[in-house]
Amino acid sequence: MFRSSSQKKRIFATMNSIEDNYRHKGMRKQLVDLLRSEGIGDEKVLSAINAVPRHVFLDSSFVEIAYSDQAFPIGSGQTISQPRTVALQTELLQVEQGMKVLEIGTGSGYQACVLAAMGAKVFTIERQRNLYFKTKEILEALPFRVKTFLGDGFEGLPTYAPFDRIIVTAGAPDIPSILMGQLKTGGIMVIPMDNENGDGQTMLRLTKTSDGSLKREEFGAFKFVPMLTGTGND
Repeated sequence: MFRSSSQKKRIFATMNSIEDNYRHKGMRKQLVDLLRSEGIGDEKVLSAINAVPRHVFLDSSFVEIAYSDQAFPIGSGQTISQPRTVALQTELLQVEQGMKVLEIGTGSGYQACVLAAMGAKVFTIERQRNLYFKTKEILEALPFRVKTFLGDGFEGLPTYAPFDRIIVTAGAPDIPSILMGQLKTGGIMVIPMDNENGDGQTMLRLTKTSDGSLKREEFGAFKFVPMLTGTGND
């Protein structure tokens, strides 16, 4: 892929700014222990979270916050989800090595890297142009292989479909039929869907059965930024 000299300089600068020292790794282990104590039981998920340096997705002045179990703004009206939410959504996906996973809402890129660390082939879509290019540079400086796309998440990626798994990281008003059409039979979609009273979302796991129907499971209340159509620059 061709890159301009300015792009190469930005990527080089990003790579040089990434540090993952013993202190970072120690804080990450404490985070993993916390998530385990809070009910995350899939050791493959915990191992992936232990492998991904969450602090590189935030400003360098927020290292302590990076390994606390909380969400944090990343610009363009978006947030990096709290680690427990990332761990839960990943656990619900039941990802296996080599699976094709479509992520709707790249955001910081952290969730995509956790999936890639589990051996998934990750395809991720971001609608906010500025955030897309910022995150793309970070991802290119990390050892996790993630294919990034700028576009409308409601449309998915028909060229690369079907997918074994689909994860949505924004609050959806309903179950997107186009995305369901891009999910393999037997595949799983994890999606936070808006509650009727409008005060948040319910985490759903949807399994596409052989007769085309959906097995629906609910996993508690959450609050996500809204899933929007089109692309933007903010």
